[in-house]
Amino acid sequence: MTQSNADIVRSFIESWSTLDAEALAAYFTEDGCYYNIPTQPVQGREAVKEFIKNFTATWTETHWEILNIAEAGNVVFCERIDRTKTTQGNVDLPCNGVFEMQDGKIKEWRDYFDLSTFMNAMS
Repeated sequence: MTQSNADIVRSFIESWSTLDAEALAAYFTEDGCYYNIPTQPVQGREAVKEFIKNFTATWTETHWEILNIAEAGNVVFCERIDRTKTTQGNVDLPCNGVFEMQDGKIKEWRDYFDLSTFMNAMS
């Protein structure tokens, strides 16, 4: 049985608790792109893996709670709260992710959040 795009995104969100950059990057197409808005986009699975590895370097634990999820064709919308503990501080970060899917992989992920909420928690 083939997983729906929303099921794949649910699995991806759940996998963040492992903090395994390689496993997370495997959800992307080879040329997949991650827009961690408002920062610059990261293009390509290997670059996404390195970005995740560096971004989560100080994280000790994370759990992402899905509040709402919906899919329309190849697009999945996911509202969530990312609850993260780090060596610099802890944050409960409201986010909205838009995932464009291709053949069961993430082709493009645009994640929207308030950067100041994250930065204030890390200081």
